[in-house]
Amino acid sequence: MKFADREAAGRQLAAKLAHLKDRQPVVLALPRGGVAVGSEIARALGVPLDIVLVRKIGVPWQPELALGAVTNGARPETFIDQDLAKALDIPKAYVEEATAHQLEEIERRRNSYCAGRPEVEIAGRTAIVVDDGIATGATMRVALRAVRRRDPAHIVLAVPVAPPETLAAFRKETDEVVCLETPAMLRAIGLYYRDFHQMSDAEVTDLLTRVAMPTPEALGGRHGR
Repeated sequence: MKFADREAAGRQLAAKLAHLKDRQPVVLALPRGGVAVGSEIARALGVPLDIVLVRKIGVPWQPELALGAVTNGARPETFIDQDLAKALDIPKAYVEEATAHQLEEIERRRNSYCAGRPEVEIAGRTAIVVDDGIATGATMRVALRAVRRRDPAHIVLAVPVAPPETLAAFRKETDEVVCLETPAMLRAIGLYYRDFHQMSDAEVTDLLTRVAMPTPEALGGRHGR
């Protein structure tokens, strides 16, 4: 299967998630690409959309290769593949510097995407965590840990495409996994989309704005960060 674009993949995922509609779901998307997928799910289910800001920490000479990932909050959550760091002899100083840099980028994006937008309360609700695909899983692992800290009743991982071995690992960290395509040899997420353009901050902000703002009841009673 090749998805026309992220929105089309989101609509297909929404059909697989319809059974959650009565379980107080909230969609938590990973920017940038996950927001395009998640916005369609939130729109189809008529539920709130929020984001989980996670940044990959890449290997110095090969930034696309994930060494780990970090998310911010009251207590930043960081995952570093220590076996990979040791195998590649990556200095601890680099990891610390890269982590600090990505935390700064997360804060910049939060200010850009979420200015004036209240955070959705997820405690006791069903958190549907969404991205446009999973390769190594480092970024999603950190996102799920950050979401777990916020005490949802259930965590559902929903992605259009991911390798089966990665999904198997996440089944231990979630209550449900929904994935449309599980190729044994993933190679690259973009190969499963006809349109997989690099989304801009403006596109993400526009999608978050166009998805109807949730009511105070949907927000869980919270009116600000």
